[in-house]
Amino acid sequence: MRTARAVARVLLGAFLLFAGVAHLVVLDEFLGQVPTFLPWREAIVVVSGLVELVLGAALLAVPLVAPHRLRALGWVVAAFFVAVFPGNVWQAVNDSTSFGLDTDAGRVVRLFFQPLLVVWALWCTRQPDRER
Repeated sequence: MRTARAVARVLLGAFLLFAGVAHLVVLDEFLGQVPTFLPWREAIVVVSGLVELVLGAALLAVPLVAPHRLRALGWVVAAFFVAVFPGNVWQAVNDSTSFGLDTDAGRVVRLFFQPLLVVWALWCTRQPDRER
């Protein structure tokens, strides 16, 4: 189980690094998830991308330099996924198109993946008693 969690953690870290870079490179695509009534929408996309870069790097580095902090990191990553969820809901409710999500069904199906990311973050950073 330890290996499975490590592989899942590395994959999640890589996913977050990729998403963070994407936030900075294709910023316009991410604007579809930021409610239009919010000020500084571009800044929100950039900051969330930078946060994803930091979290992705932390998922890769923390087990090497501070393994006792891994569980706390998992909660932070999960909280981040919860924090951005309202933007996904806004996108679905307001028919905002980004990343090829140009149908109601596509936007709604995407909503079900966010809880999976939360579970993934918590599971891959969990350290069973015998591993602590």
